[in-house]
This record gives sequence, C-alpha cells and structure tokens, in this order.
Amino acid sequence: MSDGTPLPSLAHTASANTLVGTAYVNLRRDIIQGKHPPGSRLRVEHLKDDYGVGAGTLREALALLVSDALVIAQGQRGFHVTPISLDDFRDITENRVLLETEALRQSIAVGDDTWESAVLGAFHRLSKAEQRLAADPEARFEEWEQRNREFHRELISACPSRWMHHFLGILYQQAERYRRLTVTRKPIARDLHDEHQGILDATLARDADQACTLLAAHIRLTYEAVAQLPADLFTSA
Repeated sequence: MSDGTPLPSLAHTASANTLVGTAYVNLRRDIIQGKHPPGSRLRVEHLKDDYGVGAGTLREALALLVSDALVIAQGQRGFHVTPISLDDFRDITENRVLLETEALRQSIAVGDDTWESAVLGAFHRLSKAEQRLAADPEARFEEWEQRNREFHRELISACPSRWMHHFLGILYQQAERYRRLTVTRKPIARDLHDEHQGILDATLARDADQACTLLAAHIRLTYEAVAQLPADLFTSA
C-alpha cells in the first residue's frame, strides 16, 4: 500500500527563491489571469524584459509550464499558451469526478480524527475566504483559490494512493483557468459555501455515497457554468 505521499512534478522543483522559480510563478499567474490569452504566442525576446530575466532563464521557466500543460512548445514556432475549450474542460471535469470521488470514498473509509480535524480547519479557512471573495471576486480570487485547493486536498488526504493524488493535482491545476472565469464572471447563480458545507457534512457523517454524490455535482456545476460563458473566450484545442 502507498504511503499517500504525492509524487513530485517538474514544476514543483522550481523554488520561488530562484530566478527560474520566480519567472515560473509570475508567468503562471499571468497565464491563469488571462494576461497571456489562450493560444497566444510567448515570445522569449519580448518577455525576458517584462519579467526581468535572461532568455535562458525564461526558457527554463517556460519548460516548467510545458510540464504543467499550460504552455505548448511548437518547435520552430516557439512557445504558445495552451488553448482552452469546452471539450477540454469536459474531459478534465469527468476525469476529476472519477478520481476525486474514489479518493474521497477511500479517505472516508480510513480517515481518523486527525484527518477530520484537518478537513474542518480547511473548511473554516475556505469559509472566511468565501466571505471576502463575495465582496471583491477579482482581488480575492487568488486567496480563495488557495483555500479551495486546500479544502479539496484535505478531503482526500487520507486516501492511500499517491498516484491518485498526483493525477488529481494535475487535473485540479488544469481546471484553474476555467474556474477563475466562473468565479469572476459568475455566469450562473450558485452558493459555493452551501455546496462545500454539504460535502463537509456528509463526509464527517461518514456517508460516502452522499458525500461523493455532492462532490461530483459540485465539480460538474463548474463545467455547467463554463458552458454558459461567451464562445469567444475559448480557442480551439
């Protein structure tokens, strides 16, 4: 049985205290926020000055983003921001539902009091972030995104499969650009706090079927929200 330790990904080896790591973090943030739109070309000769690093350092940062699947390296055509599309997000969504509900089911089966405490703590921090998000979605998205990630991670933290954690980390990260669009643009009405509360309550009650049903609906509702966004936000995959 695995010890549940997440497998490392290439991007995580870049420390934010290094030039490459700083460039990676800043580039990633600007891609997620849409400063570099999906499908756009990332010209090293221009961007190196914007990010205050040399061409070699910037290429290393872009290589990390390629490993994150947020950037595509196209040979002689250089680097481009990975396109987004409804088909892509549907694929991300359904695979996340498949894996995350199973990981939650396993966590409920084996999680102990320490696990429950971690889930409760993450929910409390997320609730506070949700209150601030409601007041200013653009300014507070990064904080909310971090707290949302922590809550979902703690829910499944007792799952013993490190591969499941690894793949879910990738899927969650790939959904971030789409999630930002729904949180900041609000294409449909939803109560994120109520959705999270329901998942928490069923999880702590050790009702795996109900918890997984609510989690799957929660994840799929983000896809439904994305589907209501204007078509010109998307690029062909």
